[in-house]
Amino acid sequence: MSEKLKIKISIADRVYPLTVDPSQEEGLRSASKKIDAMIKQFEQNYAVRDKQDVLAMCALQFASQVEQKQIDKSTIEETARLKLEKLNELLGEYLDQ
Repeated sequence: MSEKLKIKISIADRVYPLTVDPSQEEGLRSASKKIDAMIKQFEQNYAVRDKQDVLAMCALQFASQVEQKQIDKSTIEETARLKLEKLNELLGEYLDQ
């Protein structure tokens, strides 16, 4: 069993101490950097009153990306399923001949 790491992640000029599995560290640090970059972008492009507004906008952006990927994946899976069904049907017809 691997030991947990104690790390500090900075988001929106606040430091958050976390205890994580070593395998999670890289992903958390990368996510933190992406959040900070998005915060900076929102602050430059929009008149925001406080960090809570910016963080809410970031959360919406990331959540919508996840949702869109799930929708895209479902569409791809459905297309693949239909193609496999058609192929199975064609193979069945060929074997029945």
